[in-house]
Amino acid sequence: MAALLLGACTSATPPAPSSTALPAAPEIASGYRTGMAPVQAQHHMAAAANPLASAAGQAMLRKGGSAIDAAIAMQAVLTLVEPQSSGIGGGAFILYWDGKQVQAFDGRETAPQGADSRLFLKPDGTPMGFKDAQIGGRSVGVPGVLRALEMAHQQHGKLPWRALFQPAIDLARDGFPVSARLHALIAASTSIPQSPALARYLLTPQGQPMPVGTLLKNPELAQTLEAIANQGPDAFYHGPIAEAMVQQVNTHSNPGTLSLGDIAGYRAKVREPVCGPYKQWTVCGMPPPSSGGVAVLQTLGILEALQRQKPALDLAAMAPEKARPGGVMQPSAQAVHLIAEAERLAYADRALYLADSDQVPVNVPGLTSKAYLAQRATLIGDRSMGVATAGVPPGMPLAWAPDRSPLRISTSQIVAVDDQGGALSMTTSVEAAFGSHVLVKGFLLNNQMTDFSFIPEENGKPVANRIAPGKRPRSSMAPTLVFDQASGQLVAALGSPGGSQIIEYVNKALIGLLDWKLDPQQAVDLPNFGSRNVGTEVEAGLIGPALIEQLKARGHAVSPIEMTSGTQVIVRDGQGWSAGADPRREGVALGD
Repeated sequence: MAALLLGACTSATPPAPSSTALPAAPEIASGYRTGMAPVQAQHHMAAAANPLASAAGQAMLRKGGSAIDAAIAMQAVLTLVEPQSSGIGGGAFILYWDGKQVQAFDGRETAPQGADSRLFLKPDGTPMGFKDAQIGGRSVGVPGVLRALEMAHQQHGKLPWRALFQPAIDLARDGFPVSARLHALIAASTSIPQSPALARYLLTPQGQPMPVGTLLKNPELAQTLEAIANQGPDAFYHGPIAEAMVQQVNTHSNPGTLSLGDIAGYRAKVREPVCGPYKQWTVCGMPPPSSGGVAVLQTLGILEALQRQKPALDLAAMAPEKARPGGVMQPSAQAVHLIAEAERLAYADRALYLADSDQVPVNVPGLTSKAYLAQRATLIGDRSMGVATAGVPPGMPLAWAPDRSPLRISTSQIVAVDDQGGALSMTTSVEAAFGSHVLVKGFLLNNQMTDFSFIPEENGKPVANRIAPGKRPRSSMAPTLVFDQASGQLVAALGSPGGSQIIEYVNKALIGLLDWKLDPQQAVDLPNFGSRNVGTEVEAGLIGPALIEQLKARGHAVSPIEMTSGTQVIVRDGQGWSAGADPRREGVALGD
């Protein structure tokens, strides 16, 4: 603890890590669409990572459905058309505004009762390689997304549960054209050919990726969704579907310990959202077991505190350069420097303190207090600190070892606003691309267990995010809602996939919207950048060499890498709405 206290009071400046220390993006890049414009609507809006999913959400809103109705329809379709990222075999965090209050619905997976802290250790005590841990039943947590959607629908649904699944059922039975992105993800996977059921589904008889435009049908998923539509989520958590999940997980060559009791006993939870001020706004995010809400509030709070300490460092005065014809906007070196340094401090705390608050004490008020964040802001100088050290928030009773888990997770993002004034941001995931690669009844099971720390302790200290039965692995998912402090009116709903980079992507979009007054499409289009406390990351191909050299001159170890966000944003625009979809994926926003 004394060492941690020292780290809170002085700037730690160990050698900057090399670029080789950075983990790969959880999903490969598949292009960057240019010329996109914000979508306008007067009454309602739905945005998802695939046009077919967005259309399903829009259809529910047109029938008078709520934002949660739209989200259920979109998630069902994404299970089919974007299996690499999310689905009913995974988990989700939902932030919901009903016009009066914000609720956080936790549908994060849980560890089976048979799992223990040594799950991902080899016999010699060293951690397994990521792929060795990911592929198969060992990595599967109890899926939670359907229970979370059910809980939210019971409180806020307007349309019948059954009707919400019909678009996905029809598409699964009749087929959908394989998109360019899905084809690229299939082609990039070296594990699909070793997963027989998945290979039969996604590869041609000759073992090649399904060509773009191929009509892909999934009658087994249609049957699964019909059962869930007619009987509710109990059809998933009891009976033949649950039995098939247990059988596939436990008989895999890399088996897990999933039981019928684990599945039947899963419970979604309503949690208190993490909300805090940023200038004239209130920003609300997801509480633990996600680190996203805390880390976003920490980043924004540190930046605002820095401005109070040094008024010349107001981000609002550092708007990006306008794009040249055929180019993209470039953030200023000063803005990237400040944001990356603030993120270093937030990620350092994330690695040490954040985990499932049902099993680990997490002092969210201490981590997000103005006094603590002001103290952290004093560590930011003109040059990069390299690697930040975790601080000691007030009231932290325990010292933990830092979590050195692989920084990966494959995810999708849904946002919606409805006619009744409701709004939703939902981040949903199966963890790595195509999850565990275990295909059951037409859907993929997650590999969310690999979001736990592979190493349970270090130097005699436990890791807060170590595996334990029934525990929920820490996440970076950051569904976010923004409100005007003076009026209480909803300003924006947003979020992004992207693994541990989600926090960076949401920070960039928030600062673009709030400080730089960009429209939602510009805020999403802006090149990605930031730091996970491992070097400074800039988006390869979009951040220019001049900016990279300016950052290096400030001491940053700069790594141009793929930063495959999938941010969806809806903002209030006068009496209506304006939305932007990420050009790095294939999503669209649709509204009326």
